Amino acid sequence: MEEFSVLLVDDEEDFLRTIIKRLAKRGLKAQGATRGEQALAMLAEEPRDVVVLDVKMPGMDGLEVLKRIKASWPSTEVIMLTGHASIDAAMEGMGCGAFDYLMKPADLEDLLYKLEDAYRKKCVNERRQASPSDNSGQP
Repeated sequence: MEEFSVLLVDDEEDFLRTIIKRLAKRGLKAQGATRGEQALAMLAEEPRDVVVLDVKMPGMDGLEVLKRIKASWPSTEVIMLTGHASIDAAMEGMGCGAFDYLMKPADLEDLLYKLEDAYRKKCVNERRQASPSDNSGQP
């Protein structure tokens, strides 16, 4: 698996620690934040490739954090995570630019698959933006 950076945002600290350890064992550069405001501050210091974002958190909820991430770091892919059977909120997140969503408790293999897929999408989008347009008028 290619190494890329992941920021997990969840107010359940035990869950966060466990997932970070398991992703690190798989070779990913994983860090965590327990609040949306903390996640945004961490992204401002060092943008990440993929963010896994809990929908329901105290303070700023996941949808608001998603909107701010997409406004400031549009190439960062976001996977919404919900443990409250809130499919509607996850679907709203997809409409706001989230890559996908997972239900908690998330199976590690499912999470890894979605993380890899999100990272691939980010790489493809960045390559497209970096390549010159065919409509440049140049021969």
